Amino acid sequence: MQEISAQPEIIGRLRINEARLANIRERLTVTDNNMVEEFRRMSEQIKELNAELKQIKNESFRLREALKDVIKEMSSFASSQELKVLERYINTWNPLNFMTEKEVLSLIKKNAESASKDK
Repeated sequence: MQEISAQPEIIGRLRINEARLANIRERLTVTDNNMVEEFRRMSEQIKELNAELKQIKNESFRLREALKDVIKEMSSFASSQELKVLERYINTWNPLNFMTEKEVLSLIKKNAESASKDK
């Protein structure tokens, strides 16, 4: 008789365990779905980061090449010593005192006129 009275209790416990198991399965399914979604999202982010990294590497390479070109150009610039030599020549020649062709012709004409008047 004890077996018959224990049977509803066992059935109740079995139903509780089945409900717990169903709940655990549902949580596991939700967790799996969340993990799959998170994996997809992270994979997409990794792809974006890889693309950005590739772009940065390309830009870095182009910058290095441009810098090499600038350095080559700078080697053809005049040095400070060469500029000082040019400055000395310019100061010696004093190009501000140079005359134009018209001024020279005018001066010659003026001198010729004054010489002819003096005679």
